[in-house]
Amino acid sequence: MTAAEKQERPRGGEWSRRGVLSGLLGAPVLLLAACQGGGGKATPGGNGTGSAPAVGGETRSVSPKASVAQITITPADGATAAPFTAPVTVTVQNGTLTSVTVTDGTGKQIAGELAADGASWTSTSKLASGSSYTVAAAAEDKDKRPADANASFSTASPANTFVGYFTPEDGSTVGVGMPVSINFNKAITDRRAVEQAITVVADPPVEIVGHWVDATRLDFRPQQYWAKGTTVTLKLRLKDVAGAKGVYGTQSKNVTFTVGRSQVSVADLKAGTLTVSTDGQVTATYPVIGGSPDHRTWAGKMVISERFQQTRMNSATVGLGSEYDIPDVPHAQRLTTSGTFIHGNYWSPASQFGNANTSHGCIALQDVQGGGNPNTAGARFFASSMVGDVVEVVNSGDRTVNPSNGLNGWNMSWADWKAGSAL
Repeated sequence: MTAAEKQERPRGGEWSRRGVLSGLLGAPVLLLAACQGGGGKATPGGNGTGSAPAVGGETRSVSPKASVAQITITPADGATAAPFTAPVTVTVQNGTLTSVTVTDGTGKQIAGELAADGASWTSTSKLASGSSYTVAAAAEDKDKRPADANASFSTASPANTFVGYFTPEDGSTVGVGMPVSINFNKAITDRRAVEQAITVVADPPVEIVGHWVDATRLDFRPQQYWAKGTTVTLKLRLKDVAGAKGVYGTQSKNVTFTVGRSQVSVADLKAGTLTVSTDGQVTATYPVIGGSPDHRTWAGKMVISERFQQTRMNSATVGLGSEYDIPDVPHAQRLTTSGTFIHGNYWSPASQFGNANTSHGCIALQDVQGGGNPNTAGARFFASSMVGDVVEVVNSGDRTVNPSNGLNGWNMSWADWKAGSAL
């Protein structure tokens, strides 16, 4: 042994141990060669492929048979304008469905139902317009061999839509006579479908019923005025609801308002007085002027729908030609769509209030020009009022106001009101 060999040789037997380790590392190579046999192929494992003996001791691979189950998804993969009114369907030939999952763009699953024979699945939840969906389906054939299919598609947006303009506003506080009123921008022919998509609930609970005033207006109210302090929620679920052929809603939202104190005023035009009751107690009485014999004031229960510190009143807008044009009527509160207001009046002599009915149909309280005096009857009544308060007119000499003329459905019996529901 040379000096160099002696220098490289490890001490204490390390050399011999290193030699054994090298031999072990080489063993897998020899074993792998032995498994292959004399020139044969290796047998794959864990992938379902088997092997069969062949002449000369070789093995040959056997590919698994593919499943014969064929899955079809509708809408097809890649569709960009699928009808949102049609369900998603998944069918299978030569097999049975084992799972179907449909999710929207937010990950929410769409409910569906599997047929009893397992050959088809149909969504039961409505699709939304202008939305994307993914479908994952699995099946197996009679030999339990699996098959799967996936699809992604998006739904079309409707070409024709409608919306409902509602009152009162979200977050508002209103009087006890305020109905929920919805005006649609297009005529509704499927009133049942639209009414079913709108819910009005109250806390504390009370029965609330919808009434179709006409083809473009749907109001809701309870049998009696709301109780003060009631919280009312309007739930609009009109998105993709067909209001008419080919015309679909777009809204899905909640609107909540609160009923304030109870205030109901009675205008007795024979006595010439307006008596205000708040929470069941008379809080004020004012002398008033009502409609003249030629322009009598409507009778009945009327709800304040709009309020103006000052507004212009022109007779031409209500079909009375050029009889008057007052640019600065103070403290005006609308009672009918046709133009009946309860308002301040600075132009009539003080002696007429409580003693003469000379107006063109409105109810007038004494006021000053500009409405700047808070102590006048007009200013005080205006300050005590809110949208939704009720003004009931008696002894006017005219017929009861049409319930559709303003928010005045309280002039209809409960039975007649409920008869106007489409449900």
